[in-house]
Amino acid sequence: MNAIISASELADALRSERPPVLLDVRWQLSTAAASGQPFDGRAAYASGHIPGAVFVDLDRELASTPGPRGRHPLPDLDVFGAAMRRAGVSAGTPVVAYDGGIGWAAARAWWLLRWTGHPDVRVLDGGLPAWDGPLEAEAEAEASAPAEGDFVPKPAEGAVLDADGAAALARSGVLLDARAGERYRGEVEPIDPVGGHIPGALSAPTSDNVDADGRFRPAAELRARFGELGATRDVPVGVYCGSGVSAAHEVLALEVAGIPAALYVGSWSEWTSDPARPVAVGPDPQ
Repeated sequence: MNAIISASELADALRSERPPVLLDVRWQLSTAAASGQPFDGRAAYASGHIPGAVFVDLDRELASTPGPRGRHPLPDLDVFGAAMRRAGVSAGTPVVAYDGGIGWAAARAWWLLRWTGHPDVRVLDGGLPAWDGPLEAEAEAEASAPAEGDFVPKPAEGAVLDADGAAALARSGVLLDARAGERYRGEVEPIDPVGGHIPGALSAPTSDNVDADGRFRPAAELRARFGELGATRDVPVGVYCGSGVSAAHEVLALEVAGIPAALYVGSWSEWTSDPARPVAVGPDPQ
């Protein structure tokens, strides 16, 4: 099953006898938009979205309350399951998630659905900017709300890392840090209290997964990129970022490359919540 879908493929799928459920997961990491106000994904959805899509709130439905487990801990499964059923997700229905283009939020929805047992979920490559079809406003969406789905999340074993598991994987396998290189090196840290990286982790910025248009690089290029870091199908691979969102995008890129990977959901925001955990700085993994 392909993990991504192009805009033209999505248009064909929506005209088919078995159209996918669409999840609009627009979200931004930065809390300050150009207007000085926090980004409002719900308002963006209301102003125009792919026809039939249902808005999903990343902070409330794809994560639980921030705290010692990080800024975007795993959601309560009852809350997540209810959100997916409200959107029309059923076990036998294909799902496509999209966001505003960066791909992080859509990848978080993709990862959660895959982790909890959905067999057929993809991300729109390039997000909403890649879509050249019609859009609908919220009033139209309310008139065509999907029927309740039947999806019940059942988490898989082995796909999630905790802090101890991430530390161990950095020694025994390959642990990738999906944040920008300057954050990995500890030169800047705009969000978390400490800069640097988990000792043994390798820098692999999420931005290198995509081209100038925000679309995933070809599978062969991604395999080569990750292979240079030692990440192959033959070794255990894990990924973390600041709070488990952009790292989901890296897990998706690895999936495109044919390389399975686990996600450290708590990521750097959980790691640095405990001052006893070691921190490495500079370009050297150790």
